[in-house]
Amino acid sequence: MKQLLDAFWRAAAYCLHPQVIALSILPLLITGGLAAGLGYLYWEPALAEVRATLEGWAVLTTVFQWLESVGGGGFKNVLAPLIIVALAIPLIVVLSLLLVAMLMTPAIVNLVAGRRFPQLERLHGAGFLQSAFWSLSFTLLALVALVVSIPFWFVPPLILVLPPLIWGWLTYRVLSFDVMAEHASSEERKQIMREHRWPLLAMGVVAGYLGAAPSLVWAVSATMLIFAPLLIVVAVWIYTLVFAFSALWFAHYTLAALQALRAAQRPVLEPMMAAPPPPMLATLVPEQPAQQALPPP
Repeated sequence: MKQLLDAFWRAAAYCLHPQVIALSILPLLITGGLAAGLGYLYWEPALAEVRATLEGWAVLTTVFQWLESVGGGGFKNVLAPLIIVALAIPLIVVLSLLLVAMLMTPAIVNLVAGRRFPQLERLHGAGFLQSAFWSLSFTLLALVALVVSIPFWFVPPLILVLPPLIWGWLTYRVLSFDVMAEHASSEERKQIMREHRWPLLAMGVVAGYLGAAPSLVWAVSATMLIFAPLLIVVAVWIYTLVFAFSALWFAHYTLAALQALRAAQRPVLEPMMAAPPPPMLATLVPEQPAQQALPPP
């Protein structure tokens, strides 16, 4: 717990570093520009399509009529934007996480290593292609888990548990790999991820709940959905900062764990390196008897 909290406050302090703030601009420009462009082009057609689909369901028509009778007719106008935003959020989260992992994490790791772990040797345990394959594989698994869990969202407590847990697991698997790819060997990375599984998962879940903040704002204030295209851009920036903080948190924690792991192994290796070599020549060449001194004449 001490190492977890130490890495947490260090990550929070590093978020104010000018380099980290500058690094968050590129994912914001890519994801935010893509979201704003798609919202500008397809927001109104998507609203019309969703409303037409909802009006075609007899069950929902009955529900809407009942809501109008009790004074809740305005919910019908809010439901379509809410559905579109709910469908867009997972895609935005995944894209933000992948962009942070590919564009920000290497620079963040270099910043943390250069300032706090300058003597930590880089063993290059994984390359860019291996890291990208790892991230995409677990992203697909998380999306499948998210789709499978949708029916359980209608149980009131689970909607607050399942999505952050899935995003937290995804964050833990992706960032733990990426922040150690440069410094740790494959064996060291696997050992740290195995021995520190639960702290790393807890860090990912906290990051998942922090990333759910924009979704909670939209859910609480339905009137803000008319500004959904603008809110999506703001949400992208929040997601980027959350995942940048998460990358800093994972970097401080895992690199400290890697340094401790190597320090624990060093006392075992040093006596082996300092031991004298075996007397191979003495066993191969028999010792010559000493010549006796001749008596003086």
